[in-house]
Amino acid sequence: MTPYRDWDHNSGVQAYEIGQSYIDVQFKDGAKYRYTSLSAGQANLEHMARLAHAGKGLNAFINRVVRSRYSVRLS
Repeated sequence: MTPYRDWDHNSGVQAYEIGQSYIDVQFKDGAKYRYTSLSAGQANLEHMARLAHAGKGLNAFINRVVRSRYSVRLS
């Protein structure tokens, strides 16, 4: 997984992995979730990928928009 930059040092996101039709997000508490284009929507998935690459805003977006729209909890 790629470490999340967290420029503001206040995110709950620790790392992410972007696949062709999914993004896995690992939180600092150890929980890891997979969001897919089917579960969260393609536009949201693309936006999450942009935020992950930027290292800013991913945790807030998840809390505000996709929250429990993950496809599976991985850990």
